[in-house]
Amino acid sequence: MNHPGWSLVVIGRLLMGVGLLWIVLPFVPWLGKLPGDIAIERGNFQFYFPAMTCILLSVVVTGIMWVVRFFSR
Repeated sequence: MNHPGWSLVVIGRLLMGVGLLWIVLPFVPWLGKLPGDIAIERGNFQFYFPAMTCILLSVVVTGIMWVVRFFSR
């Protein structure tokens, strides 16, 4: 991967993946509404932190990265 064109190919694939996720993820009804997600609503104040969703996505991305690293050796 010494040629700079490979960097553009990798960046393009990453952008394509993010774009596909952006399209598909709103149709996953349970994502962002897992038990453990913090939601506080009082009067005109709303606070929402998807703690369990972040942990789940972190585990999934870590697993994907582990598989990619395992097969790239």
